[in-house]
Amino acid sequence: MSDAALVVMAGGLGTRFGGVKQLAEVGRAGEAILDFTIRDALAAGVVRIVVIARSDIDEDLRRHLRTQHGSGLDLEVVHQDAFGPPRARPWGTGHAVAGAASLLDGPAVVVNADDYYGATGVARVAEAVASTGSRAVMLGFPLAGTLPDSGRVSRGVCRLGADGLLEGLVETHGIGWEGATITALDPFGDLDPTTPVSMNIWGLPLHAVERLVGQWEEFHAVNSADPTVEFLLPEALAGQHREGSLDIAVLSTDEEWIGLTNREDLEVVRAAFADL
Repeated sequence: MSDAALVVMAGGLGTRFGGVKQLAEVGRAGEAILDFTIRDALAAGVVRIVVIARSDIDEDLRRHLRTQHGSGLDLEVVHQDAFGPPRARPWGTGHAVAGAASLLDGPAVVVNADDYYGATGVARVAEAVASTGSRAVMLGFPLAGTLPDSGRVSRGVCRLGADGLLEGLVETHGIGWEGATITALDPFGDLDPTTPVSMNIWGLPLHAVERLVGQWEEFHAVNSADPTVEFLLPEALAGQHREGSLDIAVLSTDEEWIGLTNREDLEVVRAAFADL
């Protein structure tokens, strides 16, 4: 049994999707993406599940998880909108994990509810964070495999040192294909298709989660009046690295990343899960 908890970030509004995409059915038995992730975690010995969600979907979320995993699931639900000052738009992924800090007493595998990281993703991160002591762990996906055929997206683009540790992470916006080339709008330029990017699957030691609470307080003190700015987990962890308090090991992967952003993605995602 793993000492790590699975922390699922499910607090988004689903604006581009047009509904509660955290619970959108993609599997043959009505599974949402987070159900496949939870099953992988349980199979890897990660038995404690913490889901960070909006208070307005609490009842539907609990009902769905009971249906999929039974009433014996070791589950805690944290309301992101109850942590910190209320705001129409969630405060971001770093804020979400900070809101769960008080429930954790060991390392955490942190994932997005609407992303699937392959059958081995959670197990590899859980094993690595348990064995690296004070280091964090990130699963780095090759950029090309995370891009839609059309349109542009944002990704956390990673720069690695020779030792495989993360040296820098830049939130890069407007990434998409132009013919056979991947370009970005902000910062502007071409990107290597094999560049590792963060898709928000992290293995975090407890001290990193606890530091997020202080970082959130510092962030909010400066940005409390801004209705749109977000406290993002990758940027916060990169900040801990710059402080010298956190090393982050990047694990490469050949797993296929599957993500749900827009309602138009549903059929593609359902086809990908058809045999799982």
